[in-house]
Amino acid sequence: MRRFPLVSTTVLVLIFLVCFLVPFFYQYSADTLHPSQILLPPSFEHLFGTDRLGRDVLARVMVGGQVSLLIGISSAIIASVLGLVIGISAGFFGHRIDKGIIILIDLFLTFPTFFLLLALVSYMSASIWVLVFIISITGWMGMARLIRSESFAIAGAAFIKILTIAKVSRWKIVFKYFTPLLSPLFFISFTFGVSGAILAESGLSFLGIGITPPQMSWGVILSEGKEVIDIAWWLSFFPGLFIFLVTFSLIQLSDYLQARSNEKETQSNF
Repeated sequence: MRRFPLVSTTVLVLIFLVCFLVPFFYQYSADTLHPSQILLPPSFEHLFGTDRLGRDVLARVMVGGQVSLLIGISSAIIASVLGLVIGISAGFFGHRIDKGIIILIDLFLTFPTFFLLLALVSYMSASIWVLVFIISITGWMGMARLIRSESFAIAGAAFIKILTIAKVSRWKIVFKYFTPLLSPLFFISFTFGVSGAILAESGLSFLGIGITPPQMSWGVILSEGKEVIDIAWWLSFFPGLFIFLVTFSLIQLSDYLQARSNEKETQSNF
């Protein structure tokens, strides 16, 4: 049996606490300029150093983390719920609904996701909620395919057929039987979705078409540091480190959930 990823979960909890709780007590503001402290390397006074305007990098990483995590979690929730609803509809109702949904999924999958993101962002003024919307509508297809496949298997189960013959409400069957059985897949997709959304936001902001100053995110801070990376490595290193830790920890947690789901499925088959 795969062991629970305690280290990864602890890292995630600590990052959330650092981003959402520590700023209330931290002595430096993310926007305060210190002209006499420009591009200082990490020290006891400034743990992550300072940027080109003398701003504390740790303070900026914490505030930027709030935006990146908000976009990641919100996008993953919306995309996962969309995928769940669409996948169940295709698998349970079948026939014309299934064919229409498959065509819709294939149309979205025809375009590379990142280029689709670029195309949508170019026509809309980027903000937190615009990015949440754009990342959500480009990230539900994988979830929908997984749920559709599993929904077909559940719809063919004997107890579902008995409930259908007994004329139990379709909505009751979906909410009472389908949704609990599909919850492991939902949480697996959600954890992947959060990491994918954070990477998507960071990539767009790094290219200058995502979150724009004075708002900040990990991608924005990375972008600001690329011009002086040869003399101030810490500007890009620390936001990049936080992105890596969050995505790696979420992938470890997702792998654990998937392993547990597979174990339960194997046991139920016996």
